[in-house]
Amino acid sequence: MSARDLSVGIDVGGTNTDAVVLDDDGRVIAWTKQATTVDVTGGIRAALAAVLADIGTRRHDVSRVMLGTTHATNAIVRRRDLGRVAVIRLGAPASTDFPPLAGWPVELRDTILAGSLLAGGGHLVDGYPISSLDVDGIRRFLDEHTGTADAVAVCGIFSPSFPDQELEVASLVREHLGPDIPVSLSHEVGALGLLERENATVLNAALYRVAREVTEALLVAVADERLDADTFFAQNDGTLMAVEYAARYPVLTIGSGPANSIRGAARLSGAENAIVVDVGGTTSDLGVLVDRFPRESTLPREIGGVRTNFRMPDILSLGVGGGTIVDLANGVPLSDSVGHRISEEALVFGGGTATLTDAAAAAEPGVIAGRSLPSLDKATRGALIEALAIARDRIESAVERMSLGRTNLPLVVVGGGGFLVPDRISGASDVLRPERGNVANAVGAAIALAGGRADHMGDYADRLDAIEAASRQAIERAIQAGADPRTVEVVDVLETPVSYATRPTLKVSVKAAGPLARIERTDTPAPPVSYSTKGNS
Repeated sequence: MSARDLSVGIDVGGTNTDAVVLDDDGRVIAWTKQATTVDVTGGIRAALAAVLADIGTRRHDVSRVMLGTTHATNAIVRRRDLGRVAVIRLGAPASTDFPPLAGWPVELRDTILAGSLLAGGGHLVDGYPISSLDVDGIRRFLDEHTGTADAVAVCGIFSPSFPDQELEVASLVREHLGPDIPVSLSHEVGALGLLERENATVLNAALYRVAREVTEALLVAVADERLDADTFFAQNDGTLMAVEYAARYPVLTIGSGPANSIRGAARLSGAENAIVVDVGGTTSDLGVLVDRFPRESTLPREIGGVRTNFRMPDILSLGVGGGTIVDLANGVPLSDSVGHRISEEALVFGGGTATLTDAAAAAEPGVIAGRSLPSLDKATRGALIEALAIARDRIESAVERMSLGRTNLPLVVVGGGGFLVPDRISGASDVLRPERGNVANAVGAAIALAGGRADHMGDYADRLDAIEAASRQAIERAIQAGADPRTVEVVDVLETPVSYATRPTLKVSVKAAGPLARIERTDTPAPPVSYSTKGNS
């Protein structure tokens, strides 16, 4: 038996797919940046192959591969590869003024919605039923949509605290549409807030096909390299989930990229509380470290024009990156970027497009190792330097905005375009540039803990019971996501009084996290694996 103490982290960005290998002490022993490919899978394969080649025979010590991906976000934004969803809301006669998917962009609603039903059921804030569950109506609805829906989404009023009716409907769905039909239940996806939670649940159901394809892509890449390793996906709050869990809750991978960067920045810099800016080829994403985890947004988040309320990191994205195109006529950075084509199109790489990378090279010769700008006239050089100053002003303003008035927080700079950030910046006590910060996002994926969340509502007098119930459920979900049952623990408890309740009522939100469970293996390399490549060409 061997220690098998190496972990691989992979993060797919708009420009690059990064990968790292970490040892058991969290040291980076191999890393790579590969161009993100159109099908994404090719970039994953190339990045994984590159870091494994760098560690030679130690590849057999790799026990885990973790992935952060933009597949789900891209599918929603581009309206592609989404499934048709039958939506069942439990709550009639209440909530009928706002039908399911109200407020969605028309083209996205038409792409996803197979049909909807406002059925009797749901609960009041104190747990009393709004009406009895309309079992017969739900059965008729399911009969009408046999063969027309790829998945079913179920959302009941106050179901995060009282999920029994949603679970009963899930059983009805599988009786009528078969055991293999994907069913997305709102109490497992979002927090309290009916419409936003329902939206998140429908998106989750629509993403099952995408989740199946990307999980298969990761498994194929691992199998191609004949790795005997567990596979995990990064989720929005900086924790991991097992592949099976990701297949059930693909919507939770949205926002995993910025969360990975923040967690990776914390590990590489040693900072526990800081502002983090990840400067890539297309955007600069800013977030805040609070006790080594990303600060979460307290506001509903829009995904592809749809308001949702599942947990997301508080991220501010700027259209400022190494590949951002510079308008030489006016000396300003544009909103467009050359993206993963930067190594072909930027002036410093012999191309014909002026970018902010070229602007940095004009202001500070030698900042791009091994590269220099061609001879430029005075006006062009001046325009580049002026565009860099504008970009840095935008970054500085964003740092001040994210600091919320605190001036004692350091700014941790990571990402391949970190040279765009000056060494002194208003709103930050110091500027830190950790070693290997250019692959912080992949480091964050590799070090992430497995996590789970739960919400519970109860009378204020029963506050401790509510915390215990939510903690127990959060721990169970963390274990489902892959956490070691012996070390998982509650890491965050949020208590919020509920307005307009007939009695003093409290909402409790609990987050649990823990190291991944270890599995002992022999030193024998994995045998060849048979798999299907359908859909991954």
